[in-house]
Amino acid sequence: MHRIGSVSPMAGRISMGARREVVSAVAERYRLAGRTEKGRILDELCKVTGWHRKHAVRALGGQSTIVLDRPRQRKPTYGSIIKDAVVALWEASDRVCGKRLKVMIPTLLPALERHGRLELSKADRVLVLEVSAATIDRQLVDTKIAAVGGKRRRVGFYSAIRREVPIRTFNDWNDPAPGFCEVDMVAHGGTSVAGAFIQTLTMVDVATGWTECIPLVTRESRLVVQAMERAQSLFPWLVLGADFDNDSAFMNDVVVPWCREQKIEVTRSRAYKKNDQAFVEQKNGAVVRRLVGYGRFEGIDTAHVLVRLYAASRLHTNFFQPSFKLKDKRREGAKVIKRYHAPATPYARALAHPMVTEAVKKRLREQYRTLDPVALLAEIRAAQEELGNRIDRRAGGALRETAAGKSDVAAVAHSSTAAPAAFARGLGNDLARGEPRATHRRPKRRYKKRVRMPSKLDPHVALIEGWLAAQPPLTAIAIVGRLAERHPEQFGKKQHSMVQRLLRALRQGAAQTLIAETPTVRCENVAQPPEAVDGSGYGGPDPPTAPLSVPALNVDHSANALRPPAW
Repeated sequence: MHRIGSVSPMAGRISMGARREVVSAVAERYRLAGRTEKGRILDELCKVTGWHRKHAVRALGGQSTIVLDRPRQRKPTYGSIIKDAVVALWEASDRVCGKRLKVMIPTLLPALERHGRLELSKADRVLVLEVSAATIDRQLVDTKIAAVGGKRRRVGFYSAIRREVPIRTFNDWNDPAPGFCEVDMVAHGGTSVAGAFIQTLTMVDVATGWTECIPLVTRESRLVVQAMERAQSLFPWLVLGADFDNDSAFMNDVVVPWCREQKIEVTRSRAYKKNDQAFVEQKNGAVVRRLVGYGRFEGIDTAHVLVRLYAASRLHTNFFQPSFKLKDKRREGAKVIKRYHAPATPYARALAHPMVTEAVKKRLREQYRTLDPVALLAEIRAAQEELGNRIDRRAGGALRETAAGKSDVAAVAHSSTAAPAAFARGLGNDLARGEPRATHRRPKRRYKKRVRMPSKLDPHVALIEGWLAAQPPLTAIAIVGRLAERHPEQFGKKQHSMVQRLLRALRQGAAQTLIAETPTVRCENVAQPPEAVDGSGYGGPDPPTAPLSVPALNVDHSANALRPPAW
C-alpha cells in the first residue's frame, strides 16, 4: 500500500488524458466489485497511474469522476470593471506602456476620481492598484488593436534570425585578415522607390579595400545568394566573414543559413548606425554612385550593361585607384584627430599584407601586367554612355535611345579599330564637352522666354499718372479705392498688390528720368597760392597758411533746374 503523498515509479509515464481513460474504464467495475476485488483494482490503478491509494479511491468515486471529466477552470480575478478602469487610465496617461502605467496608477487614479472621471468601489480600487504591468498589457491587447484601426502589427519572419546574428561595430574589426567583408546594397530607383528596379550588391574587404559590385535585377534573398557566390569567385582570396546591415534582404532564412553553410562568419551592424559599416558606405559613394549616379535603372538589358560596367571598373578601381585608410583616431577635448595611412591601391595593400599567400600575390602580379588603365576607362565610359541613354535623372522615366545622342567618347570606345592611344588623345578634349560621364550629365534644355501677359491696369496707366502728378504721396490703397469707385466690377482689395507693383515701376522710372535730366556740375581745380604750405619737412614754427579761395560754382539756380517730377 502506498502512503499518501508517495509517487510510484510509473508516475509520469502516461499522460493525464490516458489516466482519465483508465479511470473511466475501471470505474463501473470498481463500483460493482466486492471488498477484495476493489483492493486489487486500486493496486493496479496505482501502479499504472502513479497515484497514491487515497487519490485513486477519490478518483474512482462518483464525485471525483465528474471532476475528471472537465478541466479545472480558474475564476478570473479582474472583470470588465477593472478592464474599463485600466483603459481609462491608459488613455489618461497618453497611452504609455504597461510598465510605465503601473508606476503612474497611484498618482493618476486619485486625480481621475477627484475630478469625477472614474468611480470605483473599495474592492475594485484595491485591484486596480495591485494590477501588474503584464496584466495591464494583457487587458489592453484588444484596445490597442482597435486604436490602430483593427490591424495588428506583424513582426517580420526575419526578426528571430536577426536576433541570433551578433552585432559588430566599426571599432570591433581590430585589423582583420583579408576575407572579412562588409556587404550593402545600393538602390537605383531614382526619385521613386515604387515598383521593381535594379540594386547593386557591394562587398568591400576591410583589410585591403578590395571592392566587388554585382547588379541585382530585383531585391530578393535568393538573388543575394547568387550575387555573393559570384563575388566569392571574383575575390582573390576566400571570403571568411560578411557584415550585413539589418535589411530584410540579408536577415532572412535564406542568406544567413547559406553563409553558415559556406563557413562564412555572419555579423550585422546596429540599427540606424551607418558608421558601423563605414568601409562599404564609403565605397557606395566613391565607386557605385560615382560610376552610376542617382538615376533609375530597370530591366534585364540595363542589368547586362551594369555587369559590363562593373567588370571594367573592378579592375580599374582595385588595381589603379589608390584610397585612404584610417590608421588611428583619438579625441582631445572636443576635437577628433584622425591619422591615415599613405594612399594605396587594394592591389598594393594585398601584396604588402603578410597573411596573403605567395600564390595569390603571384597571380595578382601576373594579372596586373596584362591590364591597360586607358582601355579599362574607355570601356567604363562606353557603358556609362549607354546607361545615360536609358535613364532620366529628373522624372525617373526612360529617355529615347538615339544614335545621335552618343558622344565621341562612346564612338571611339565602340569602334573596332579604336586603340587605347586614340582614346587617350581624345581625353584632352573632354573638358570642352563638360561632364564625361553620361550617367551624371544633365541634358541642356532650351530656354523658354516669358511673355508678358496683359494687365487690367494697362488702360488706366495714364489716369494713375495724372493722379500722381496732382498728389505725389498718393498710396496704392487710395488708388485702388478710386479705381473701385469708377469700375467696381473690375477692382477691389485683391488688386492692391498689382497696383503696388505698378506704382513702384512708375516711381523708379521717374527717378531715372530725374537723374538723366540733372545738369552736370563743372568743378575746376584751384591752384594753391604760393604762401600756403603743407609743413612737410619744415622744422621751424608753423607759418600762417592763407585760406583757399574757391570760385563760385557754375550752378543754375533757376526754378527749372533740379526740379523733381510731379510724383
